[in-house]
Amino acid sequence: MQQFVIERGFRRGLIIIISIFIFSFFEVYACENCSNYDNQDFKVQNVSVTHHPWIAATVWEIEVKGKAGNTKPVPAGQLNGAPVLGYVFPTNLSPEVAGFGNAEGILALALTSHPDFDDTPLWDESGDGNYDNDGGVWHPHWVVLTQDERVEGGFSVLEFNPKDESVTMPPTNPGMPMYMDSPGFQVITDGNKIRTVVPDYRIRFNTEFNFDVVTCFMMVDTGEAEEGSSHGNGEMPMLGVYRVYDVASGDLSLPYSVQAAK
Repeated sequence: MQQFVIERGFRRGLIIIISIFIFSFFEVYACENCSNYDNQDFKVQNVSVTHHPWIAATVWEIEVKGKAGNTKPVPAGQLNGAPVLGYVFPTNLSPEVAGFGNAEGILALALTSHPDFDDTPLWDESGDGNYDNDGGVWHPHWVVLTQDERVEGGFSVLEFNPKDESVTMPPTNPGMPMYMDSPGFQVITDGNKIRTVVPDYRIRFNTEFNFDVVTCFMMVDTGEAEEGSSHGNGEMPMLGVYRVYDVASGDLSLPYSVQAAK
């Protein structure tokens, strides 16, 4: 009996050591990847959200030191571990205005590129007639961010149990069990600027709000979600922020407000 207990304890210890090694390797691998993209294309110089009454829309714009949108992720060749680069606008808007019901977290508009997968099935961003090959083209997502200590960047996209019938999602969501939407707004890269246009009615006419800008490296983890789990298999988030390259305010205090077009 004593020998059995010792062997069982040894096996458990070995499993824990292996798990820690896998987790550490995954984190190190991710951080090695995210360092590859830390360049002037993600160093923020100026940010703005401007309301234009004559088109009833806000223009969200980021100016960087390099060339906006010029750097794109190198494909991983699969969904698990797929890299995602983003120019992200965290806001103080309620997630409800983007169609996420009573979800709790930070509503952010993320301009992203991820060539390993296409999560905008309703939109053909490249205009080539194929709706399934546009992941690498810069495109927007509404996401609800939540604090997450498992990743270096400190945030992940809020997840939910697919069996939870109380979850509210906008009809343009890509079908993943996390608070993400594919709204289809036009994204324009223009020299050192990247911008998108959001019609007023798509944020329920909330044209006065505060925001910030974060440039970052994110990554996908496809661990199967356990019943009742809000973060995949509990080891890594489904879509986490692994590295923050720059924060416009320096402290994520959301000090910027919407300005009226002149």
